[in-house]
Amino acid sequence: MKKYFTLILVVVPILIFGQANKLFRQALKTEDLSERIELLTQVISLDSDKLDAYFYRAIAKNDLGDYSGAIIDYSKIIITEPDADSYFNRGNARYSLEDFEGARQDYRDAVKIDPNFMDALYSLACANFDLSDYTGTIEVLNDLLSKEPYYPKGYTLRGLVFENLENYKQALKDYTVAVLMDPSADTYYNRGVFLLSINYYKKAKNDFSTVLRLNENNGFAYFYRGTTHLLLGKYKNAVSDFETALKFDSLDFDAMLGLAMTYYKLKDLPNTKLYYNKAKDILQRNGNTASGITLFENTYWHKNQFYFFNENVKELEEL
Repeated sequence: MKKYFTLILVVVPILIFGQANKLFRQALKTEDLSERIELLTQVISLDSDKLDAYFYRAIAKNDLGDYSGAIIDYSKIIITEPDADSYFNRGNARYSLEDFEGARQDYRDAVKIDPNFMDALYSLACANFDLSDYTGTIEVLNDLLSKEPYYPKGYTLRGLVFENLENYKQALKDYTVAVLMDPSADTYYNRGVFLLSINYYKKAKNDFSTVLRLNENNGFAYFYRGTTHLLLGKYKNAVSDFETALKFDSLDFDAMLGLAMTYYKLKDLPNTKLYYNKAKDILQRNGNTASGITLFENTYWHKNQFYFFNENVKELEEL
């Protein structure tokens, strides 16, 4: 009788672990994330020390938007056996919840464990940026780029930091390095937006034209190129680009305002009134009860081209 009970004690754990491993393999094979979570939950109920089950369940939860649930699972791993990937992934989940301070600490811990974890360094820089810690952002990016000079996103983010610090010369240098390293629609677009912001209209136009050669489905690039055409006095080209932008978003009030101002320059008053009133209608429909130029305070034109827009809107209001 005594030997019988000993046999049970030995066999039952083996059967449990075997079942847990079977469920674990099944979970990793399924494409259904909800099913994967359910299977991994069963694994954990059979073997609560199986950290891989927590890890993959956290990833599935994160992919389904359950960031809080993912954080709980990653925390279980970190308490038991901390590793860089779990800190990094928990940081991403916290970042998705806009807990930038919590994300920053997790990214720091990931980098402490693995100083050459480039994605963690970049994410740490992003968290610093979102916390308006520009000095910290530059320090992290300098570290990253010293270890991995070919990292275009790092130059783009550093360019954005320098832009916020109004160091436009260094910002342009970094945006351009990103373009040279990765001549993609994204890098040209980022540099184009920057060039437009510092009134380099012709160069910005060239960048947006390159974006559209690489990706003709970028509606924002049509709007921005239309803006450069308007500011350069190329009114017919501006009309074409703003109209194309509206094909991507028929409620784009910024494009409508661009068309209103462009048609006014072309002395086409019917279309001027048409698009100006359309833009006002959309803004007022969204609950904006302001009047005059304050109605447009959340538009691109008010925020980024105020003096040009202010002079034009006065004339549009008199029509």
